[in-house]
Amino acid sequence: MRNISIHLILALLINSFCFSQEKYNYKQPIKLNDGWKANNLLAKGIDTTHIHNLFNKVKNKDNKLHSVLIIKNNELIIEEYFNGTNINKPHDLRSATKSIQSILMGIAIDQGYIENINDPIFKYLKRPIPNKNLDLRKSKITIKHLLTMSSGLDCNDWDKSSKGQEDKVYKKKNWLQYTVNLPIINDPGTVSNYCSMGAILIAEIISQASGMTIIEFAKKYLFNPLEIKNLSWEHTSKGEIIPSAKRLYMTSRDMAKIGQLVLNQENWNEDQIISKKWIDEATSPKTKISGINYGYFWWNISFKVHENNIVSKVATGNGGQYIMIFPDLELVAVFTGGAYNSQEDKIPFAIMQEIILPTLTKSK
Repeated sequence: MRNISIHLILALLINSFCFSQEKYNYKQPIKLNDGWKANNLLAKGIDTTHIHNLFNKVKNKDNKLHSVLIIKNNELIIEEYFNGTNINKPHDLRSATKSIQSILMGIAIDQGYIENINDPIFKYLKRPIPNKNLDLRKSKITIKHLLTMSSGLDCNDWDKSSKGQEDKVYKKKNWLQYTVNLPIINDPGTVSNYCSMGAILIAEIISQASGMTIIEFAKKYLFNPLEIKNLSWEHTSKGEIIPSAKRLYMTSRDMAKIGQLVLNQENWNEDQIISKKWIDEATSPKTKISGINYGYFWWNISFKVHENNIVSKVATGNGGQYIMIFPDLELVAVFTGGAYNSQEDKIPFAIMQEIILPTLTKSK
């Protein structure tokens, strides 16, 4: 997640969408046997003028949005799909997978597989062990350091010269061994740089501590309780990929379940899945990356609406994959998209800033 320029985003929004012929007709989200309640915007007394204008623009101009879902007070009130996507099609979450891995770490602690996030990673990561660039500071890297992207390893996805930059690692045969062999360039816990390999280590720690692959662990403790079945773990890189290195593919409705779980702070439909303490801790600021508050694989991003500052807890993924949680508004927003490696993937922030949040806060 790079620094966000709202002016740039608004310019992208204006340049990407234009008025045209096909008229958008709002329809209440359909009710399925998936645990979601649905409601109608009009029944809630919400002025839908700006929302209609938005979706008229989206429908009538080339863009890379794939879905927009809005959940208010635990009810699905907006659900729209574009560009060949649909309600049943799982989407590549990219780095939004990291935020779900954070939830899985909390569950691993709740279940007793992990004792403490301040434990050194090699207490649980029995293989591989470093055999190059040996440095005593590696023994001091903790789980918390990985979760806050502050391991001290030379791993920065946003710096092409970094030895641990993800595209470089993808070319290696053994991603785990290569990562633990990276040189230390900062004392652990002092500097946070965005490092996807740290998330892969987190998944592998959960796997080795529990004796299950991350896929099996997630299914047992998170996806089965949430009744999430239409998903897969894959990767765009060629070659054989270990389970801990794979990314999630999920439907937008199931992404929204993750958001609602975080909003509820522990449960889904009254079933406790994770401790409230972990949700609070994971989504609260612990460090800054590129000037933006960051927790345990969760961003904290502020919006200013009607002179009020509204803080959101956000999972982000390249291309426009977002789960946005607004605790003060009882609101969850989900976006998916195909704007990979493009500033257009920030358009959902403009949509929330200029249309969704002003509309819904005005109707409170």
